[in-house]
Amino acid sequence: MTSRMRWKVVLVVIAIVLSAWKASYTFRFLSLSDEDKAEMTTEEVQALEQQSLQLGLDLKGGMHLVLEVDKEGLPADEAADAMDRALEVISNRIDQFGVAEPSIQQEGSNRIIVQLPGLKDEQRAKNLIGRTALLEFVPVAPPVETDLALRAIDRALADTMVALGELQAEAPEGMPESETERLARERPLSSRVRFIGQLPYIRTDEVEWTKDHLALLDLSEVLPSYPDRPGEPRYRIAWGNEPLTGPDNNEYVAFYVMDADPLMTGSVVSEATVRPGLDQDNPNAPGVQLRLTRQGGRIFATHTAEHIGEYLALVLDGEVQKAPVIKSRIPAGTPTSITGNFSDEEARDTMILLRAGKLPAPMTVVEERTVGPSLGRDSIRSGVWAMFIGFILVVVFMLIYYRAAGAVAVGALVGNILLVVALMSSLPVSPKPALTLPGLAGIILTIGMAVDANVLIFERIREELRNQKTIRAAIRDGYERAFMTIMDANVTTLIAAAVLLWFGTGPIKGFAVTLSLGIVASMFTAIIATRVVFDLITVKWNVRHLSI
Repeated sequence: MTSRMRWKVVLVVIAIVLSAWKASYTFRFLSLSDEDKAEMTTEEVQALEQQSLQLGLDLKGGMHLVLEVDKEGLPADEAADAMDRALEVISNRIDQFGVAEPSIQQEGSNRIIVQLPGLKDEQRAKNLIGRTALLEFVPVAPPVETDLALRAIDRALADTMVALGELQAEAPEGMPESETERLARERPLSSRVRFIGQLPYIRTDEVEWTKDHLALLDLSEVLPSYPDRPGEPRYRIAWGNEPLTGPDNNEYVAFYVMDADPLMTGSVVSEATVRPGLDQDNPNAPGVQLRLTRQGGRIFATHTAEHIGEYLALVLDGEVQKAPVIKSRIPAGTPTSITGNFSDEEARDTMILLRAGKLPAPMTVVEERTVGPSLGRDSIRSGVWAMFIGFILVVVFMLIYYRAAGAVAVGALVGNILLVVALMSSLPVSPKPALTLPGLAGIILTIGMAVDANVLIFERIREELRNQKTIRAAIRDGYERAFMTIMDANVTTLIAAAVLLWFGTGPIKGFAVTLSLGIVASMFTAIIATRVVFDLITVKWNVRHLSI
């Protein structure tokens, strides 16, 4: 055995052994039943899954979302990179959410495709991905200015309701009018407001009416403006996020009149963590503790020193999470918090939103598909059966038509499958390519292509043997003369796969990945591995007849 041949044998053995070892993780993981996983620790299951081939959405089950980014109204410089920033924010949120091997990619100029394999809580994921997560620190208007804003709304709302026929401009003639009736006619909003402390509240059974009627008004024209900026509203309206039981045992929701411009936004939050005991009224409930940047701390300290006794609201996506009274100056560096009737899951989701940052523009879900794990298991079963049946038919044909040489080709075929599985689970890219149903089709196709290369080689060897050449010469010339034909066919297929990989999305990319890897693996097994086997047979055992 020559030195060159010895190195070829070592290369083939190492490649096959490493592929079998790496592919064994995939076969072990996919063969685990739910009972087997229950007997293992979570860390053991996760470690095995990390080493194995990742399954795509259609095989593992999960969620497929298409999000549309609304860039209307954004300045030109912000609209230009809105998609890049949206992709980054969504990736950060999903990474902290804990979905293994998600797929997040841009489609066109304003759409993002998100695939979350293995996801179990679809609604939570939708809420987490699609929320803008704009955190604002907003001063609440003092009682006198709140009353001015309510009176302005009363006047505009009364005129609107009169125009719609819901109210009469004057009391009916000859009919006595009570004070309650007069207030309901002249002050349709304020008559429903009850002050608890210094803040206005609306009874929960009147909240829907209030929101519907406020929607009839253009509040930017109704609310008081800045003295030096006519036409620019000084205040805005926001609602509390949870009801409060009033002195009369009825439930109320806070109705805030607050500054139109926030004191600062979530960009000043440097850290967000979930902690219990942040809410004195509910010490066991979790909350989110916020630490501010140096600049945010200075702004916070200055404002709290100048507005003692006033309210400062923490507003998340337009909804007030809490509005504490400023009792004293809060020095820079002192953490603040968001509390409420949070569950552990809600507190963690709020933390994730604040850590990942706000979306640059609103998003809407334009397409949603959910694949159940049982459907994924059925897809795997069907795909594996198709691959098994195709493999058996190829094996039978090769053994009948090419006899012992066909057995060598079958061995190369097994090595080809091991190589594809090992390569897909070991590629140094993030995220690793996942096996999809079209990807299974790609593997089945490469089985046929791998055999096709062996068929070309074996037919050339047969031709050389018919020309009365020796076995070793026939094998050498058969491989050399079939090489260019095999190379041309595989390179053209690789070019087509590269085009699919570049321009395709989702399942098309899955097909292109497995097809490309399958072609590379088949070139190695059909041209190098089988040649090594034939050379070993002819050199070691000096055979005089080749069963082909």
